[in-house]
Amino acid sequence: MSIALDALQHCPLFAGFPEAALDEAARHARIRHFQPGEVIYEKGEPQTFLCVIARGMVRINSVNQEGRESVLIVFDQGAWVGDAVFAPGADRVYGATAHTQATLVELPGAYFRDLMSRYPQCYPVVLECISRRLWSAMTVIQEDALRGTTVRIGRRLLFLCDMQRGGAEPGGPVTVRLTREHIANMMGMTRQGVHRTLKQFQREGLVELGYGQVTICSEDALRRYLDCCPD
Repeated sequence: MSIALDALQHCPLFAGFPEAALDEAARHARIRHFQPGEVIYEKGEPQTFLCVIARGMVRINSVNQEGRESVLIVFDQGAWVGDAVFAPGADRVYGATAHTQATLVELPGAYFRDLMSRYPQCYPVVLECISRRLWSAMTVIQEDALRGTTVRIGRRLLFLCDMQRGGAEPGGPVTVRLTREHIANMMGMTRQGVHRTLKQFQREGLVELGYGQVTICSEDALRRYLDCCPD
């Protein structure tokens, strides 16, 4: 099986397409390889393609005039980036950089939109994927505005679970391959503050901490804990 076809089959965004559409899309795809830290596309560029992560991880970021990077989210294998293809003519709102060595499957935006129009049975799944991503982002914004540190970090971990799960179903442990520095940068917090909260979660049996990664043992257990948290 080709890299492109395998990646499309395991990407939730393409779950509503029949096999014939996936075979066709794989033939139109371009495979690109990136080294860690290599720019995939920059903020402000015209959108031209949709990317599915076949291997590795990609971070969505914004860089200010001084060159300081703000990490917004990191996507794992099986996820897609380049939502701007759903708004033809719009420029990229954020940039994308290879977080690890990564292989991407690229589809031209115009071709992907045409594929959807020819296989309209895909629309419920595509809309659900986009809505779920929007709902997750809005939840993070709400928690950041209204809740304390413990809940903010816990909810962000749940958001990262959703983004880094790829095509796997919820239920089992999810490993978020980010350092404490990355999480702190993402949330505008200090590394020490993030570390204290993660150690608290570890004592409660909610997470396991490893080098450059955090494993959420049970999303449901963490969610129940946060629901009872006073802050």
